[in-house]
Amino acid sequence: MAFDTHLADRLHAVTHVFDPPLGAGDGPSFAIKDLIDVAHVPTGGGGRVPLDADPARHAAPVERLLEAGWRAVAKTHTVELAYGGWGTNRAVGAPWNPWDAATHRCPGGSSSGSAVAVAAGLCDLALGTDTGGSVRIPAAACGVVGLKPGRGLVATRGVRDLAPSLDTCGTLARSIALAARGLEIIAGPDDGIAGRGGFSAEAALATPVEGLRVAALPLSALGEVEPEVARLYAQAQARLREAGVRVETAAPPEPFASYLELNGTIMAAEGWRVREGHIARNRAVMDPWIVRRFEAGREIDDDALAAAHVRRTEDQARFHVWLSGFDALLSPTCPIVAAPLTSVDETQSPMSRLTRAANYLDLPAASLPCGLTDQGLPVGLQIMGRPRDETTVVALAQAFERVCGWNGRGPDLSGFR
Repeated sequence: MAFDTHLADRLHAVTHVFDPPLGAGDGPSFAIKDLIDVAHVPTGGGGRVPLDADPARHAAPVERLLEAGWRAVAKTHTVELAYGGWGTNRAVGAPWNPWDAATHRCPGGSSSGSAVAVAAGLCDLALGTDTGGSVRIPAAACGVVGLKPGRGLVATRGVRDLAPSLDTCGTLARSIALAARGLEIIAGPDDGIAGRGGFSAEAALATPVEGLRVAALPLSALGEVEPEVARLYAQAQARLREAGVRVETAAPPEPFASYLELNGTIMAAEGWRVREGHIARNRAVMDPWIVRRFEAGREIDDDALAAAHVRRTEDQARFHVWLSGFDALLSPTCPIVAAPLTSVDETQSPMSRLTRAANYLDLPAASLPCGLTDQGLPVGLQIMGRPRDETTVVALAQAFERVCGWNGRGPDLSGFR
């Protein structure tokens, strides 16, 4: 099937179309977040000035998918330098959330175009990056699956950094099975960059979940949550119980809001050190909100950053001990649904309030569609696993898909055609 360039343009989902697709195989199609290198195609990074105008080689995840016979069809838009959860982009424009043709709503960020492309059926799978929720947030906002592994499973060679100690590369698809199969291909050691072994999608998808003990964050631990999100979150817990999972309400050692702030400190500090030169050269043509976020990291000196990492190690140890009593942890992916772009408050980060913990604590996590609000907007369920336990995350996600009734549904695109 030919790539629908008209729909892609209407949704402002992609930055570059490969015609013909890259790769000699006849496997599934995939798109690539424009923070990930494709040889001799500019890595735009969501800005007017590319991070690299002519990368010498494909990033490791792209290479592996092509070698496995998959076909690359496009590069997708991102929040500028991947620093934002709303999906806005004042430098080159924000993708359009495909669930509302009348109102330009947030697609979620920062892997905004990847989620839009998958939701709109422009590709089977898309690659994204996740530093504080950037795979899972747009997955929730656009009604697709987002799968973020723990660190060290996927080689990030050729994947441009936001904050090196937090970054991961993950997959977005309309089903957990395809997201997991994509993860299997891109997982495994590579030039010392990824130190963990591989991941078996088939083993994970075949893992039984009956009797697993799963913690569910209580509403009191979530902060402000939109009523429709709370309703669908409660419904999702009931569906998992129907699948034989023991779902128990339990609060973690620290409120998730504290992890939001602590993750943000490291993100800003490392982000400034990575992108200081790019910002100095190009700030005049950059989104001023992005510049402001990076410059906040300038005020965090090396001692403060080192102290933040010590605190992170302590928090991880404490949380991992608590989580060891469960097989996974549930929460809404985002406490709100996709808002109109005109209502976005760039000084706030509600979309990442519940996702940043997985990066800060170095845990695998997935976002699964769990229903539509009365407005017809998707809501995501987040499943967070124990350290390095992508298998249980995928197994629970598969079990939830079987009982939730979503069945890979997509938006009505007639208003965009």
